[in-house]
Amino acid sequence: MRILFLGDVVGRSGRDALVSRLPALRRELATDLVVVNAENASHGFGLAPDMARAFLEAGVDVLTLGNHAWDRKEIIPFMEGEPRIIRPINFPPGTPGRGATVVEISGGRRALVVNVMGRLFMEPLDDPFRGVQAELARHVLGGPVGTPGTIQAAVVDIHAEATSEKLAFGHSFDGRASLVIGTHTHVPTADHQVLEGGTAYMTDAGMCGDYDSVIGMSKGASALRFWRRMPGERLSPAEGEATLCGALVETDDATGLAKRIGPLRVGGRLAAVKPGF
Repeated sequence: MRILFLGDVVGRSGRDALVSRLPALRRELATDLVVVNAENASHGFGLAPDMARAFLEAGVDVLTLGNHAWDRKEIIPFMEGEPRIIRPINFPPGTPGRGATVVEISGGRRALVVNVMGRLFMEPLDDPFRGVQAELARHVLGGPVGTPGTIQAAVVDIHAEATSEKLAFGHSFDGRASLVIGTHTHVPTADHQVLEGGTAYMTDAGMCGDYDSVIGMSKGASALRFWRRMPGERLSPAEGEATLCGALVETDDATGLAKRIGPLRVGGRLAAVKPGF
């Protein structure tokens, strides 16, 4: 299976780049599954239903969220009826939506996608490690297609601030997921690798947004917050050409584990990189 994961979509620039480029990218990379973090799509804060529809129509299979999941309240009733949008699984019981979903892939294959949020320097949610452990335990990774309870791939989006927490998460679930990939910090890391147990890992996928910015937001107002250390004007997304950032992973359907992972950067200011497989 070929899995494309794209990092946080930020503002109109990121939205436009994703919708315009994804159909061709799916064909070029021959992807079976596309997962995109969309929690910053609406002016940098949250996801609106019309944006979610546009992403799904462009070829996204699953949209993940994060700490801005509820910034656009109208997404709540929409996501209740749309299993392809998930929020962090470690929100407390009774929180709207779902933290994981299983999608059907060509050939009768099935893929699990889990969204979870870290706790270090983040909101004090339920334990992300135990939450994901419980979800993965409900499925059997690898094995014959069509066998009840069996999935051919498992993708985990760990939306977290600290690199240490993300790395600990990757190693904790090595051999139990196809891909563990970080989001939230909006800067693509260079540590893409297949871990010892066969799980592809990358600390942060980066963002789909304008990199002539401060993590996707306009430079002036963002910088002043550090100079003045007091509330200022509301931040707004930078509006230059976006770079789509993420990773492509190839897995073995028989085991559900990764064979290789490569970074992806397309358009905008960052140097272009595409996986060589």
